[in-house]
Amino acid sequence: MKVSNNRTKIVATLGPASVKKDVLLSMIKAGVNVCRLNFSHGKAEDHQKAIDTIREINEKYKINVGILADLQGPKIRIGLVKDGGIHLVNGTRINMTTKECIGDDNQIYITYDTFPQDVHAGEIILLDDGKIQMKVVTTNRKDTVVCEVVHGGILTSRKGVNLPNTKVSIPSLTEEDLVNLNFALQNDVEWIGLSFVRTAEDIIDLKRIINRSGKSSRVIAKIEKPEAILNIDAIIAATDGVMVARGDLGVEMPLEEVPLLQKMIARKCRAASKPVIIATQMLESMITTPRPTRAEVNDVANSVLDGADAVMLSGETSVGEFPLIVIETMAKIVHNVEELGYPFNSPKDSPINPANIIGDAVCSSAVFLSEQTNAVGIVSMTVSGYTAFEISSHRPKAATYIFTSNRNLLNAMSLVWGVKAFYYDKLESTDKTISDVNNILKSESLIENGDIVINTAAIPIAKQGKTNMLKVTVVE
Repeated sequence: MKVSNNRTKIVATLGPASVKKDVLLSMIKAGVNVCRLNFSHGKAEDHQKAIDTIREINEKYKINVGILADLQGPKIRIGLVKDGGIHLVNGTRINMTTKECIGDDNQIYITYDTFPQDVHAGEIILLDDGKIQMKVVTTNRKDTVVCEVVHGGILTSRKGVNLPNTKVSIPSLTEEDLVNLNFALQNDVEWIGLSFVRTAEDIIDLKRIINRSGKSSRVIAKIEKPEAILNIDAIIAATDGVMVARGDLGVEMPLEEVPLLQKMIARKCRAASKPVIIATQMLESMITTPRPTRAEVNDVANSVLDGADAVMLSGETSVGEFPLIVIETMAKIVHNVEELGYPFNSPKDSPINPANIIGDAVCSSAVFLSEQTNAVGIVSMTVSGYTAFEISSHRPKAATYIFTSNRNLLNAMSLVWGVKAFYYDKLESTDKTISDVNNILKSESLIENGDIVINTAAIPIAKQGKTNMLKVTVVE
């Protein structure tokens, strides 16, 4: 099956609009590389059906679409309110209580048990993505907080709550998250998204659970809180990848700061050779219309130019009316930027890591050589995936082809910029292996006679050690 060869990958959230096999298959053909399962919505059986469909398509068409299981995290919500919602009027007061009730004009239930102990007078409370704003007046530090409405409106059931000034004491993995995590690990998903990350410890705790379960899922830290921005270097060091989750980030922090934060996080992730996803509202208007706004097209294009490994769709593909047209549109935007204006081979400001100094030097040299020789591809062998992440982070103009005997790595690579992965487990001699992998690429019509490719490997190859060899090959 012919799939998109864009370097910047597309992550699509699955839902009722996209989970049917024929729709999903057409979306994958149009450019989807990773499917996101949003555990804030849907039942376990819905997610199981989606996973089975993705794996079936991978098996039948010999492709490597990855899965990102996105945990809800400590998302704070209000409970149910009376029919028709509550009309919150500026200047009036209302109680927020941790005792479950149906919300009315006097009180609203909040699903956050220690809320009265954690908030202080004067702190801001944002409801429904910031559309409604309230201020804490007093708290009894037990079960009730008196709030004043600053910007009112109609409040309906189960809306999200953001507390930008409050140090929230809820753990980053809730009981519901642990159940969903167990489900995701049993299904061997490649990537786990952790919501509302605040510190590197949040990532380390999650990785400990994954390691204990004997699984190899990698972690995506979702950046959507001011605390995460303060701890960004430690979080990037601890995680396997990052998502700039602009929805909650833009509610918790001043909106005007988000564009530069996006660029800063993308730059730091590339320096650390960690994939970065830009997410939320990328083609939001396409939930209900078949054409995006010009501003949305610019946003996707600028995210690609910022160095994103992947751009992500949420409601557009999960519940939208035009899931296939959305993917085609996004793929076209990405393709146009990469064809006409992408900053390939751009230098990155990485500190020297003594533990990987040889491998890093070989990878950066491979990219330099590919540029100097106008090579069509960089062809690498890897078991851990380190070489793939490192080469990709240099954003080479040459295609990046990764061969591995580690089956878990194949689908995980679907998130990494510019990487196309193949399974290969015959490790006889270096020359024989290089000849083999180049012939596989020839048979796939990815390279042809006369092309130059840069091969990297570890010698002796049978030991599968760290990358330490470079070869410039003219394909025959």
